[in-house]
Amino acid sequence: MIKVNVSITNISAERFWNIRKPIPPIKINTNLNIFEMEKKSEDFLEVSFVLTVNYNPSIAQVSLKGKAHVTGDKSEVSKIYKGYKEKKPPPPVVVQSISNVVFVESVLISRTLKIPPPIPLPRISPTEKPSEKKPSGIV
Repeated sequence: MIKVNVSITNISAERFWNIRKPIPPIKINTNLNIFEMEKKSEDFLEVSFVLTVNYNPSIAQVSLKGKAHVTGDKSEVSKIYKGYKEKKPPPPVVVQSISNVVFVESVLISRTLKIPPPIPLPRISPTEKPSEKKPSGIV
C-alpha cells in the first residue's frame, strides 16, 4: 500500500486588486506541476511539485511549492519511479494526495487575501415554484 505525506515548503501569494474595489468577473487558472521525482531508497520517493493559481484579470496570484514523500512496498515504489522515468503521469493516489493538500491550503490563503477561491463553488439553481394546477377532472 502506498502512503503519501505532503509538505508545503514555500508559499507565495499577493493581491494586486485594490481591497476597496469590487472584484470583477474573473477566470481562475490552476496548474499543478509535478516536476521532479527522486528515489531516496527502495521504498521511498520524494516528489517535488508546484501549484500556481492565476486570476484573469490579474487580481492576485498564489503559488505553493512542496514535496510529497511516497512510501510503500518496494515493487510499487519501483513501478511509480519507472513510470516517471518513462514520462508517464504519476498514479492517481499521488496526484490526489498532493491536490487535496494544496487546494485546501490555497482556499485558506484566498480567504486571507479576500479573493475568490481557486476551486469552483457549487452553484445552487433557484427552484421553480410549482405552478398552480387544478386537479384534473374538476371543472
